[in-house]
Amino acid sequence: MSEKKLKGKVVFITGASRGIGREMALRFAKDGAIIIVAAKTSEPHATLSGTIHTVAKEIEEAGGTAYPIQLDIRDETKVYEAVADVVSKFGKIDILINNASAISLTPTLETPMKRFDLMFSVNARGTFLCSQACIPHMKNAENPHIINLSPPLNMKPKWFAKHVAYTISKYGMSMCTLGMSVELKSDGIAVNSLWPKTTIATAAIEVNFPKQILEGSRKPQIMADAAYEIVTSNSRETTGNFFVDEDVLRAHGMTDFGIYAVNPEKHLFPDFFLD
Repeated sequence: MSEKKLKGKVVFITGASRGIGREMALRFAKDGAIIIVAAKTSEPHATLSGTIHTVAKEIEEAGGTAYPIQLDIRDETKVYEAVADVVSKFGKIDILINNASAISLTPTLETPMKRFDLMFSVNARGTFLCSQACIPHMKNAENPHIINLSPPLNMKPKWFAKHVAYTISKYGMSMCTLGMSVELKSDGIAVNSLWPKTTIATAAIEVNFPKQILEGSRKPQIMADAAYEIVTSNSRETTGNFFVDEDVLRAHGMTDFGIYAVNPEKHLFPDFFLD
C-alpha cells in the first residue's frame, strides 16, 4: 500500500462541486485528506451535475473527510467567514486550490460588462481574495501549497485577439502565482499554476465547444493526478512554476496517457495559451 502523504491535510478547493475541482477532491480523499468543498451549488442544478453535498458523499466514500461550504468567492465577507469556520473546526489550512473560474470566449463588442465583471471577480479577484484569506493560516502549516488553475503567461497576440477579457482574467490568476510565489517564499508557502495540455472534458468544454472537441479531450483525472504530485512535493523547492499536467506526470515517470482520453481513437485538442 502506498504512503498516504495527504492524510489529515486540510485542503480548501473552490469550485469543487464538479469537473476538475471534484476530481482533485476525490484524488486527495484517497489519501485521507480533509476536503473543504467550497462551491456555489448546494441544490441540484437544472443542467449541470454535482452539488457540494453529492461531492462530500463521494469524498467520504473515497476515504477522506468532507466539509461542504456553500460559497460564492465573489463575496469577501463570506470567504473570510468560510476560512474562519474551517480554521475553527480543523485548526489549519494546508492546501488551497483556486479552481473556480468563469469563461466567456467572446470578442470585445460581444462581451457585456456584466460578463466581464463576472470573469474578473471570479478568476482574478477570487483567486487573490481566497489566497489572502487563507495565507495567514498556512504560514504554520507543514508543506503548504497554493495551486491556481491558470495558464503560463504567453503574451502572443493570438491568445488575446478572440477573447481579450477572458484571457486577461485568467492571466490575472497567473500573475498571482508570479508575485505571491516570491512574496511567500520565505514563509515556505508554494504558489504554482497548473494548466492542461489538452482540453479537459468539463461542463465548460461541453457548453462552449463543438462535440468533437469534447470527444478529443482528456478526463479531469489527469489534472487531479498532476495536482497531487505538486502538493506532495517540497513547498520550499517547488514554487513559482507554471506547470502543464502532462509534463508533471512525465517527470514522475508516466508514459502512457491513453487512460485519460475520453475517446482514445480521437485526435486530442490542445488547450488555449500553449504553443
